[in-house]
Formats: sequence, C-alpha cells, structure tokens
Amino acid sequence: MKILFIGDIVGSPGRRAVSKLLPGLKEEHSLDFVIANAENASGGSGIVPKVADELFDSGVDVLTSGDHIWKKKEIFELINHEKRVLRPVNFPSLAPGRGSDVFKTKGAKLVGVINVNGRVFMEALESPFKRTLEAQEEIIQKTKIIIVDIHAEATSEKVALGWYLDGKVSAVLGTHTHIQTADERILPQGTAYLTDVGMCGPYDSVIGRNVDNVLERFLTGVPVRFEVADKNIQLHGVVLDIDEATGKAKSIVRIQKKLQE
Repeated sequence: MKILFIGDIVGSPGRRAVSKLLPGLKEEHSLDFVIANAENASGGSGIVPKVADELFDSGVDVLTSGDHIWKKKEIFELINHEKRVLRPVNFPSLAPGRGSDVFKTKGAKLVGVINVNGRVFMEALESPFKRTLEAQEEIIQKTKIIIVDIHAEATSEKVALGWYLDGKVSAVLGTHTHIQTADERILPQGTAYLTDVGMCGPYDSVIGRNVDNVLERFLTGVPVRFEVADKNIQLHGVVLDIDEATGKAKSIVRIQKKLQE
C-alpha cells in the first residue's frame, strides 16, 4: 500500500499547494491513501469546517493536528461529527473529538491513524508513549497498517517514540517544527521513521511566517502579528510503501515539490 503523509499545511498557500500538486503525486506514486497535518491550515493557526472540506475535496483522506487544534472556535462544530479530523490522542478524555481511528481506502483496505502531541517544551498532556500504545493495541485488532503523527518540539522525544513503537506500527512521522529532516529510515523491526516531515506552504519564510515580522519580534522582543508568507510555495511530505500482510514498511521516500505559479 502506498501512503502519502503531507507535513503541516500553512494557510492558503499550503492549501493551494495541496490542491495543485496532490493530483500529480497521486498519479506519480500510485497512492492509496493521503494523510495531512492541518492544524495551521486556516490563516496559519487552527482549522475551520470550510477549510477541512476544501482539503478533503483536494484529495486528502484524513487530517491530523496538534497543539493549535483549538485555535478556531469553529473546530468544535467540526471535530465532534467529522471522524476524518483527529486531535491528539493524549488530550484528556473529556476533550471533544478523537485522537485515533481506522479508515478505509477507496479499495476498501483499512488504515489506522494515530495523532499524538509531545510534552517536552509543550503543554503538559498525558504521556504520548502510554496513550499511543493504548491506541495501537485497539487498532491492531482491525488492521496492521498504522501511521502515527507525533506532533512535538523535541527531536529526542520523537526519536524515542519511534524506537518505542518499532514493530508495533507501520510509521512514526514527526510534525510541528515545519523543517523537513533528512533522517528517514526503517527501524530494525519494520517501522518507518522521520523526525519531521516538513511543511506545506511558503518556503521563503520563517516556518511559514513573514520573515520581517519574525525578525522584528526577535530583534525587539515586542509582540508582533505574524502574517503567513507567500513566496516559493512547496509541498513537503513522505511516501510510504507498506506491506499489507505484515504492516511493516518497505520504503520511506521524502517528497519536496515546488508549486509553479
């Protein structure tokens, strides 16, 4: 099975890249399923129903998120009824929505997706290790193909989760820092791993935001509104080839595609 995971989609530039580039990627890689992190898809922070629908119409099958999932009040009307939008599984149990689920491809094959937040340098939530393993133990009863989005700041926490889940899931893929890393590998027990998938949005920026805004904040220490940048739009992600019988990864390939406008 071929699965594409798209890194953090940032604002309208990122959504435009998905709309324009995803059809070609589906054809080029014979994709069966597409997952994208969309917690920054609406104005650079959060997601609203209209934007979720736009991304589904563009060909994304499941949207993951992270610490910005609650930034837009409209999320509450979306996440309770739209199972294709996930919030991190380690939020308290009373939080709206769900952090994992099993989805069908167009060929009626099953794919499990788990979304989890890290805790190092981030909000103190439940243990990502404990909660992800609990979700894995539930999903494995239905399918061996399981993709984990670890939305975290610390490289060490992402790497540790990869080793912790090696052989238990098909892939552990990092999001949140918006900078694609070059450490893709298949761990000894068959789990594909990448510390950060990267960003889908304006590459000539500071992780998607206008350079001048960010520099002003760093140089003065004064709060500044960060606008979404709009130059050199790229889609970053990974294509996974998963053995359907075992759930183990056969390959992981980084993707960087520039939008020609």
